[in-house]
Amino acid sequence: MKAFLVYGINDFRVEEVPSPVPEPGDIVVKVRASGICATDVKTLLGQGLPQNLPTILGHEVAGEVIALGEEVSGIDLGDRVTIYPIAVCGQCDFCRQNRHNLCRYEFGLAHGIDGGFAELVRIPRQIVQAGGVVQIPADLTFEAAAMAEPLSCGLAALKTNRVKPEDTVVICGAGPMGLIHLLLAKWVGARVIIIEPLAHRRNLASMLGADYVLDPGDQDPVEGVKRITAGDGANVVVTSLGNPQAIQSALPMVSKGGIFNIFGGPPAGYAIQVDPRWVHYHEVTITGSFASTPQDFRQAVDLIASGAIAADSLITHRFTLDSMTDAIEKAKSLEMIKGMLLL
Repeated sequence: MKAFLVYGINDFRVEEVPSPVPEPGDIVVKVRASGICATDVKTLLGQGLPQNLPTILGHEVAGEVIALGEEVSGIDLGDRVTIYPIAVCGQCDFCRQNRHNLCRYEFGLAHGIDGGFAELVRIPRQIVQAGGVVQIPADLTFEAAAMAEPLSCGLAALKTNRVKPEDTVVICGAGPMGLIHLLLAKWVGARVIIIEPLAHRRNLASMLGADYVLDPGDQDPVEGVKRITAGDGANVVVTSLGNPQAIQSALPMVSKGGIFNIFGGPPAGYAIQVDPRWVHYHEVTITGSFASTPQDFRQAVDLIASGAIAADSLITHRFTLDSMTDAIEKAKSLEMIKGMLLL
């Protein structure tokens, strides 16, 4: 089969590699769509390269089942599916609490095993047994179905942040995940303030229903949020970016009793300063949100299939395996919002 492999920093190759064969409990999926995530882009740019190189990235996968391992039941050849990408043990304390994303023994697509930037991908039995192979309706496009994974991550954050109707939510960064936070917050009925320096991203945020869109180059975003909220600050602040300085500068945007969510993955080894007296007397909750659970994933599929969330409206660029280097350049220039590999 053909695949897009990462060998190292700035070393990417489209090659023929052996097709995967299912072991007992596994399935093999013919990839029809695979989303290009910010984590993939970071890896492609040399940030946090995995140890097992070369590797195939891609964890936002939808396609058709073409092979079944022994002992697989409830899945048939030809099924149209989308995949929860984390393989979990189902037995550890975190799994028993339905916090599968924190499983002590987790691995997954593009994280320990090959991912979906290929014509075929093997789905291990741990994902199959956890209910991570979700059938999709015949009228749902594969590219829309591949958006279930990032949407599920937004859903997990929405629950962590306890967003309610009429809350004011600030989202720092209008990249693909920031815009997913926007779609979900509006779905709940919240008022949303977007902070984003790039004009084309601000424009898309406005089109998708943001109530206020602030350009940090034109005004101090903290002052802007305070003005909009009559000095109170926002009930929820989500930093959908990984810049520690930007995360710290956003802290004053949250109201008394509010929730500050660090969503975008910051690099290791950096620190932010927080005044503990401010946290204590304002009863501010500072939390993180990482990945999602199988339950979040299935709910995301339902929201997309029902038309409640038009997650595919974020797709701005489409690529083939042979044009994936173009995707990297589009990501570097920040021209691309959401890229999708189609096969």
